[in-house]
Amino acid sequence: MPYPTDGERDRPWVMRTYAGHSSAAKSNELYRRNLAKGQTGLSVAFDLPTQTGYDPDHELATGEVGKVGVPVGHIGDMRTLFDGIPLAGANTSMTINATAMWLLALYVSVAREQQDDWHDLAGTTQNDIIKEYLARGTYVFPPGPSLRLITDLVAWTVTALPRWNPINICSYHLQEAGASPVQEVAYSLSTAIAVLDRVFDSGQVPEERRGEVVARISFFVNAGVRFVEEMCKMRAFTDLWDEICRDRYGITDPKQRRFRYGVQVNSLGLTEAQPENNVQRIVLEMLAVSLSRKARARAIQLPAWNEALGLPRPWDQQWALRMQQVLAYETDLLEYDDLFDGSPVIQAKVDEILTGARAEIDRVQAMGGAVAAVESGYMKTQMVASLAERRRRIEAGEDVIVGVNRFDTTEPSPLQAEGAKAIETVDPVAEREAVEAITEWRRDRDNAAVETSLTALREAAKTDANLMQATLTCARAGVTTGEWSATLREVFGEYRAPTGVSGASAAGGEELGEVRERVRATGAELGERLRMLVGKPGLDGHSNGAEQIAVRARDTGFEVVYQGIRLTADQIVAAAVQEGVHVVGLSILSGSHLAAVPAVVDGLRAAGAGDIPVVVGGIIPPDDAEVLRSRGVARVFTPKDYEMTRIMSEIVTVIREANGLASG
Repeated sequence: MPYPTDGERDRPWVMRTYAGHSSAAKSNELYRRNLAKGQTGLSVAFDLPTQTGYDPDHELATGEVGKVGVPVGHIGDMRTLFDGIPLAGANTSMTINATAMWLLALYVSVAREQQDDWHDLAGTTQNDIIKEYLARGTYVFPPGPSLRLITDLVAWTVTALPRWNPINICSYHLQEAGASPVQEVAYSLSTAIAVLDRVFDSGQVPEERRGEVVARISFFVNAGVRFVEEMCKMRAFTDLWDEICRDRYGITDPKQRRFRYGVQVNSLGLTEAQPENNVQRIVLEMLAVSLSRKARARAIQLPAWNEALGLPRPWDQQWALRMQQVLAYETDLLEYDDLFDGSPVIQAKVDEILTGARAEIDRVQAMGGAVAAVESGYMKTQMVASLAERRRRIEAGEDVIVGVNRFDTTEPSPLQAEGAKAIETVDPVAEREAVEAITEWRRDRDNAAVETSLTALREAAKTDANLMQATLTCARAGVTTGEWSATLREVFGEYRAPTGVSGASAAGGEELGEVRERVRATGAELGERLRMLVGKPGLDGHSNGAEQIAVRARDTGFEVVYQGIRLTADQIVAAAVQEGVHVVGLSILSGSHLAAVPAVVDGLRAAGAGDIPVVVGGIIPPDDAEVLRSRGVARVFTPKDYEMTRIMSEIVTVIREANGLASG
């Protein structure tokens, strides 16, 4: 019978598209167009320099400005970003973690300029630093100081912004980094426990307001194409969160224990091969988080069909938005109570995930909690191993990906008939303009006020004072993103998380054995074991591909040098020369390949090591691949090259060519 017992149709979720690129002005135009098309919430993508606390003119920002999001260097950029968009009526989600406090301070400062009463602002700062150490790589500070920033932000918003979600516990990237449903549930809830324990232990929240803190904890999850399993995962999440809030924290109000989450479906599961298949993948993945009323997402953002090729155009994002609108407004989905209550099949799968997640949470807690499990490398190693096993199944054909490892014959795609025009491109002039603009900003502001506010921030960071007020003062004074972060780096230091590579391994097989023999034989001809450096230049922290290449290279017999993420070209060159490697493999997913890769190639030549071949992997359009090859890159691999053992064989061929050895 239509309509649940309360007689009301379920309200539609907040509909978002994840957007931002080039500049604050360009992104503002995009936001206003999307809102006019019926989008009901904003989801702001920040570029990597902003996420990792660098200004556009920093060395590490080269090639990264405006590529995967919008650069926001100061309050002036934030004003431009939301020009003509009343923040009082907006619901804004900001994907920002290490610098979450800073970006919220800028947002609040602009809202205060727009209106007198800014306390009713609604939205979310992602602000989950644990998953950055595990999956996405945009961390800055060590775990302790990072949790302090989260704690201070949570405590401040309880009274100042009671409708704001100060943290979005984010399992999304855990799935992309290899987490199984059990690991995704367990590790994200372990993070929530670590955050709540820290907030309550800080003494900043009175006992009687703990329920308000719990009620503002939100989650951001991933939904893969196995949509029945994914839907069961969400029901397990809902049950286990309610249990933790009730039993661990004594929250008696069921509304405060409600599992509130937003979702973006799996972007890294989209394929470069036959990308039109991504449309049905996205729709099926949306069903996973919308079919079950009991565990329905309250905010959904969908990627576009062509995100495996590059940055989606406004038309592509419109298509993704229309998918949500058709489901919410044309179908009868929202007219019914939960469709799966009482299903023994569904309950059995939910119970399986719950049992596994409880056991894994207990394991993490026995280690001392999520932070200890990060610092020891346990959680990272588990996910790298899980992803290695998934890659093995794909390469063996046990897991089918349509258009990639089965049904790969295809007709020419009319969606790609325009070639490079089938994706949005960021004009290289945008970075130069951003560098010029921030230089002008620093020149024209009140630098005495800036220095005073930064000194106050530095001194407060040395105490246990809540840092939000000092950060707000910095925002209004005109401090830049890089200056705020650099000041806290002075006090807190920086951090390099464990890679998880050493404890993972792929299974063997005939083809792996053949490549292992090629590696051994080539090393024998050269008189030494083959050595490969796997490098992540620039600020791109998506290290999954690099880690899997490092694991597979080691399994085929290479000695592997992998130092993790966020390296300059000079650091990569120095390591290659010092280690005497036979090949350098660079991994870039942020679109900065045309700047970062030639810098390494040129650096090797300048160091007298131009004979070391360089290979590159990432989301690289065909035209850009040609440019890289013309600049001296030996091979370019893209997501369609999914068979890693064959990649290893090709790298052996590259080494043989570079050393004048006969093919073999």
